[in-house]
Amino acid sequence: MDRLQETAWARMLAQATLALTWVGAICLLGMVLLIFVGVLMRYAINTPILGLNEIVQLAAVALVMTALPYCTARGEHVGVDVFDRALGRWGRFVGDVISRVLSGGVLSVLCQRAGAKALDALEWGDATNMLGLPLWPFYAILAAGAGLCVLVFAVELVLILIGKGAE
Repeated sequence: MDRLQETAWARMLAQATLALTWVGAICLLGMVLLIFVGVLMRYAINTPILGLNEIVQLAAVALVMTALPYCTARGEHVGVDVFDRALGRWGRFVGDVISRVLSGGVLSVLCQRAGAKALDALEWGDATNMLGLPLWPFYAILAAGAGLCVLVFAVELVLILIGKGAE
């Protein structure tokens, strides 16, 4: 994504991925603090926090889905280049295109389904079992992260096709 900084829409996409990542950073800090306090309360004063697992599970979903677009845009995912030399330039090109198309396709389905589920959960008041936390915001975060990641894959695909893309 750093290659895209010369256009206004690319800067907006980069800013959106960064803003969503800050939400993930807040989730991570909150999880660390909550787990720390939960462990202290459980073992120091023998009073566990009610619903700690529910909160951590929901925060983990938010953390992963908010960090995914930024990580994708920066190319920070684990990559295996075992066959790069054997595939050659065109093989890598085809592999880059196929990986962006497949990843974008799967994430677009996830985005659509999570968005629909968020609307259903909002309409029906779906909540967690123990604490009664509303579930729709977490489905919405999942949809936002997946949708933004699809945009990143689309931009990368365009860059690859015009010859400015993957290494």
